[in-house]
Amino acid sequence: MANLPTFVSDLALILISAGAFALLFRWLKQPLVLGYIVAGILIGPHIGFFPNVTDVANVEIWSEIGVIFLLFALGLEFSFKKLLNVGSSAFIIAGTELVIMVLVGFIIGQILGWTMMNSVLLGAMLSMSSTTIVIKTIGDLGLKSKKFVSIVFGTLVVEDLIAVLLMVFLSTIAVNRQFEGMEMLTSLVKLAFFLIIWFLVWIFVLPTVFNKAKKWLNDETLLIISIGLCLLMVVLATKAGFSSALGAFLMGSILAETLEGERIEKLVVNIKNLFGAIFFVSVGMMIDPRVILEYKWIILILALTVIIFKSFSAFLGSLLSGQLFKTSVQVGGSLGQIGEFSFILASLGYSLGVIDKALYPIIVIVSVITIFVTPYSIRLSEPFADRVYPRLPEKFRSVIEKYSEGTSNVNASGDWHKLIKNVLLRLILFSAILFAIMVVSKQWFYPLLMGKIPNVYGKLIYAAATIIVMSPFLRGIVVNKKSTGNLMVKLWNDKKNNRGVILSLMLFRAFVATFFIVMVLFQAFHHFFWFIIPVAVVVVTVILVSRRSLKRYSKIEERFITNLNQKEQEQKANNPLKTEIAEQLSDRDIHIERVTVLPDSIYVGQQIKKTNIRQVFGVNIVKIIRGSHTINLPGGDEIIYPYDDLIILGTDAQIMHFTEDVEKMVKEVSAEKQEVFLKSFVVEPTSAIVGKTIQECGIRAKTGCLVVGVERAHKSMMNPYITTMFLEGDLVWVVGEKKQIQLLVSQML
Repeated sequence: MANLPTFVSDLALILISAGAFALLFRWLKQPLVLGYIVAGILIGPHIGFFPNVTDVANVEIWSEIGVIFLLFALGLEFSFKKLLNVGSSAFIIAGTELVIMVLVGFIIGQILGWTMMNSVLLGAMLSMSSTTIVIKTIGDLGLKSKKFVSIVFGTLVVEDLIAVLLMVFLSTIAVNRQFEGMEMLTSLVKLAFFLIIWFLVWIFVLPTVFNKAKKWLNDETLLIISIGLCLLMVVLATKAGFSSALGAFLMGSILAETLEGERIEKLVVNIKNLFGAIFFVSVGMMIDPRVILEYKWIILILALTVIIFKSFSAFLGSLLSGQLFKTSVQVGGSLGQIGEFSFILASLGYSLGVIDKALYPIIVIVSVITIFVTPYSIRLSEPFADRVYPRLPEKFRSVIEKYSEGTSNVNASGDWHKLIKNVLLRLILFSAILFAIMVVSKQWFYPLLMGKIPNVYGKLIYAAATIIVMSPFLRGIVVNKKSTGNLMVKLWNDKKNNRGVILSLMLFRAFVATFFIVMVLFQAFHHFFWFIIPVAVVVVTVILVSRRSLKRYSKIEERFITNLNQKEQEQKANNPLKTEIAEQLSDRDIHIERVTVLPDSIYVGQQIKKTNIRQVFGVNIVKIIRGSHTINLPGGDEIIYPYDDLIILGTDAQIMHFTEDVEKMVKEVSAEKQEVFLKSFVVEPTSAIVGKTIQECGIRAKTGCLVVGVERAHKSMMNPYITTMFLEGDLVWVVGEKKQIQLLVSQML
């Protein structure tokens, strides 16, 4: 408790300064992150004009917690399935950015005389866009319905994954103090193994637990559980030799696959904002203004490099992926900045001693400059494209249009492609599970068993128990799924030349299953190697023909597939049309949007046919959701009511124009508000209401006032009945507007 006063005063200073600059930067219509960084610079140890934080060590602890919650929140927005669905465009754009920016950053670093490691990491950090800033800016500008936005979001998802891999890269270098290709490859394999195992285990467990406990999962309980799971994953990742940020990111992405993912994201957002503010303030505290002055030209060069080259690389990647010129310009304008992942990478590199101290503040200042430019580059990208494109050579425009059309028509999902992709995916997933079972069994079960039964019987029990646990997954490697089996039959009957390849695939899968059994038997009976192989073949055969093994495997796979797809299935059930359009018309400029009609909208109270929505904007209203009532394909006579949710179908431009119009007000609200007041008066002997009941006086009907109380001698009647009679000397309490009360006094008193 001795450190409590210092700790509390520092935290108060951080939050108050962060709040003050958040208000200032919101008034200036700038990202709040910039305000937090400026606040950190001012209260940091390098400027003595303002009150300073006294214990920087405590702030560093809170900032590390801030990184955990930032990455956890990013994981909730990430989703591994979303990564699989972003399409080739996002991978091509992110890959193009990474290659160009690493090369440009490396060249600049070498020109400046930096070490090779600093130069490479500089390029890597310059390739990371700001997910938070881009999403926030696009939302503020009302551009979420634009076609380019889905491409930008997909690219950000891929960049987030690259950033996670870079964290592993930094951690590996920190351990070995140099770059070793084999060590890096080993770390990536280890990362892939743990990612697969953690993902499979948690997806198998969490959705089922959430479904069974759904009636007890209120917001408080769900928040506690989700944060507990996040911190548990942080501990597991740290124990496995990875960063805490990776564990938080991974748990967030796993929870994003559950039905509770969006709910958890909303619950965590305020915690993320709190600790995120502390993190960004701590980032500012590490910036020495003298460093800015010392490296001002380097900062300026790097800022211009990011704005120009990063925007160009994203533009080029978008063109290469088959997007049109205008869409590519908008993508480039959206990704021309670096942000929070660059901070995190720089902070991690600095704390691990991998990068020089000066590189950290340089990256932060470059990020501040590029973030400041982002809203303007996004807003101006569309008019810039509209102005430039007509002035391009006609031949160049023709090439772009033909390339885009040809790319959209490419169908790379042939039967062989589907089959090999499915087989390889199953081999990777099941092999990871089998390897994990072997490791756990060898490290934990084998020593325990040998301590109880230290002879050949103990080894037999160990081998048998391990193989029994592995059997469902061994069968999963060898046995075809229904879809894969149908593909194999189709290809088998298609051409005789296909049969050799299909047989080879089947034998290879059987070989992999046999290999794992051989490994288990070899651990127990390594002196009998030639005897082990035929035993393993027999075991594989028994597993394949065993009905119990089939039943266990089917239950496990069915439960996993159900848990993995339940979120998509619910979304498809709730919005079948939107899902089908997204799946079948993803390459077209048309989609579904939900628009809420505000009470003061110009369309409230009008029939659909009189609004001319279809004629003016081109959108179609395909559904109206009114509370729990749904009207599909509403007719022209249907009336629009306040808070109706209109499900509209249209292009990006049509939806954007309609959304802007539907939010217009019928009239400006008068600045003068009519308030109601509580007023009392005494019934005089000459009053017109003496001897009459409330009903007979007609106070409510004639003046609009409401009698709420009558006090008589020592008796008080609150909310009196209409049969109550007024007597001389009564103290009457009425509620009404000022004009109504004046009317009551003039007419009845």
